Amino acid sequence: MTNAADEHRTVAGVFTERVRGVRPEAWDHPAPVEGWVARDVVRHLVEWFPGFLKAGAGVDLPQGPSVDEDPVKAWTVHSDGVQSLLDDPGTADRTLSNPHIGEIPLDQAVDRFYTADVFMHTWDLARASGQDERLDPDRCGWMLEGMLPLDEVLRASGQYGPRVEVPDTADVQTRLLAFIGRHP
Repeated sequence: MTNAADEHRTVAGVFTERVRGVRPEAWDHPAPVEGWVARDVVRHLVEWFPGFLKAGAGVDLPQGPSVDEDPVKAWTVHSDGVQSLLDDPGTADRTLSNPHIGEIPLDQAVDRFYTADVFMHTWDLARASGQDERLDPDRCGWMLEGMLPLDEVLRASGQYGPRVEVPDTADVQTRLLAFIGRHP
């Protein structure tokens, strides 16, 4: 596996392509997360993560316009800020502290909690906006493999819906999406 900065560059790059590919009228199309529209997928990512970083590591990310005003610019400013943080050599020496996860190197926390979230929400935005929904199958495989043993913990967190049943023969992307509660 590559380092956290490279992972984010790759994953956020694909998400950025989807953000830029949303037609103006599609920002209000329903997303696969109940009660969300396409712009809410972007809103989720640009709103939860800055507070997580600030509280756990004292990091302030740059703020762009609101997602309602300009979802593309809101995402771009946010994503560029995260990338700058990860590209900073000093980040590897910093720690994020959180009462639920303890202390973890900052770059690993970004990779594990945020970049993984961006990856999974790429499908949500693509589905909502009628774009290419394919996710990297290798990344789907190792994410699913890492999440399966944590099934009960993940469900208890409230961050994932009930697992959707799919055939064992389903491709790895379908199995990952079903595991996190999506209806692929």
